[in-house]
Amino acid sequence: MSRGRGVFVVTALLAVAGGSVACGSTSPINNQAQATVAAPATATAPEAIRLSGTVEAVRSRAVIVPRLQGPLLPLLIINLVPAGTRVEPGDLLVEFDPQQQERDAFDRRAEVVNLEGEIAKKRAEQAAVEAKDRTELTAAEHDVERARLDIRKNELIPKIEAEKNTLALNQAVARFEQLKITFDLKRKAAAAEIRILEIRRERAERALRYAEGNAKLMQVPAPFGGLVVVKRIYRNGNFVELAEGDEVRPGTPVVDIVDTSVMRVSAKLNQADARFVQPGQAAKIGLDGFPELLFDGRVESVTPLATASQLTNTVRSFTAIVSINGSHPQLLPDLTAWVDLAPDRTPESEITRREP
Repeated sequence: MSRGRGVFVVTALLAVAGGSVACGSTSPINNQAQATVAAPATATAPEAIRLSGTVEAVRSRAVIVPRLQGPLLPLLIINLVPAGTRVEPGDLLVEFDPQQQERDAFDRRAEVVNLEGEIAKKRAEQAAVEAKDRTELTAAEHDVERARLDIRKNELIPKIEAEKNTLALNQAVARFEQLKITFDLKRKAAAAEIRILEIRRERAERALRYAEGNAKLMQVPAPFGGLVVVKRIYRNGNFVELAEGDEVRPGTPVVDIVDTSVMRVSAKLNQADARFVQPGQAAKIGLDGFPELLFDGRVESVTPLATASQLTNTVRSFTAIVSINGSHPQLLPDLTAWVDLAPDRTPESEITRREP
């Protein structure tokens, strides 16, 4: 009985010792794992950053078909500068057929002349009528004065004659007052008739100015010097360049004029490298199509917000605008280019950019 009790005590002591050993062996491992998780990761700047982008012009303008007053009818191109032509300010870029606009201007001019003739005729007629009315008014005034002279003889003539003189004076005065009122009303009516014709003439003159302005819009000069890029239109299942003889509707782009003396690169910047790129950094720029060309440049700006990739929403990128120093005949818009940047390792470069 005492032997069995001893075996039980030894077994219990061994179990307690094993538990303490097990606990002592797991604690350092857990501490090491926790220390590994808590250790912060440090980001290091890459040796160089290469960006890919597209060459674009700092200054460009699209020439569109003018929107004219009146119905929106297509215009016929009769003169168009060939694509790739370099023009100076004021050079003709495109000319549209001005016949319809010149015809409208001729019609509006004839309408203005006709209305001016009607106004002159109406004023002459009104002057003759006014002279006649003024003569009648003067005669009526004389009749009143004569009737008043006859009244003075009433005490010397029979009563019946005196009553006739009084009646004649009343009639003369009434007619004179009526002619004065009628004279004023006729002058107001005449002025209204002239004003109506003048309003029609003003409207015709405004239409004439519109028509003459539309005729001037048929020729489009270059606003500044640069390279001409002719637009393409969709026709018969294909995209073809516009040419002389084509009809285009108002508001349709015809050509682009690009100032190739000042160019830049719009490049995509990876979100991981965005913290090392700052405005003002020097850059080296090369063209994929012309490896022998190399330009110096400078980072002008970096967009503050990242945009998602078209392939996946988890990949984000910024847009960096890099200016190009100098120019070259082969430096044209829409060419692909690469940009090499030396990372900015200054503390100021540790900025935070927002990613939506």
